Amino acid sequence: MSIPENLAAILARIDAARKAALAPASRTRLVAVSKTVPPEGIREVLAAGQRLFGENRVQEAQSKFPGLKQEFPDLELHLIGPLQTNKVKEAAALFDAIETLDRTRLADALAAERDKNGKCPRLFLQVNTGEEPQKSGVMPKETESLIAYARKLELPLIGLMCIPPLEDDAAPHFAFLAKLARENGLIELSMGMSGDFEMAIRFGATYVRVGSGIFGARAKA
Repeated sequence: MSIPENLAAILARIDAARKAALAPASRTRLVAVSKTVPPEGIREVLAAGQRLFGENRVQEAQSKFPGLKQEFPDLELHLIGPLQTNKVKEAAALFDAIETLDRTRLADALAAERDKNGKCPRLFLQVNTGEEPQKSGVMPKETESLIAYARKLELPLIGLMCIPPLEDDAAPHFAFLAKLARENGLIELSMGMSGDFEMAIRFGATYVRVGSGIFGARAKA
């Protein structure tokens, strides 16, 4: 199928999953993951009405989105990959949300950038629900203290994000993240990707991140 047809199919599946869920979130938004996708591919999705995108790397997003954001003022961009502190200035200028806050040092850098330039994107805490050493994200037992730290800095923390281990059943990870969010008064849940977003919707996902399901097999970065 074409990229616009893929997008329509994913949106239909999101709608069906929401209708089938016992208690879905009040709304579930699709983040079209456009890493490694050239601008012409992104334009196809924009032409079909999609306005929310996710990128993994600051530098790649800088090469594609400044012009597109000028052309489409309602375009919204999320950073869904790890953020280095030396890229905070660029990230804060370009992204509308950063889904990968995972340490106090990064929180400090974001607060300093906000205090200097008056801008901080909305933030999600990335939780390493599988406690995988190779993966970014705060460990579950340290999540509440990092939430408290971000709130002390008055950062715009709105939700939690996770990427379950590939070999695991994702359901317990989604349930755990939803429980953490409820216990800490956070509304947004970014969870679920191309292979498991329908399950994430059952557990209250407010954002699902789909790349290959829309754009096809990803080119090697």
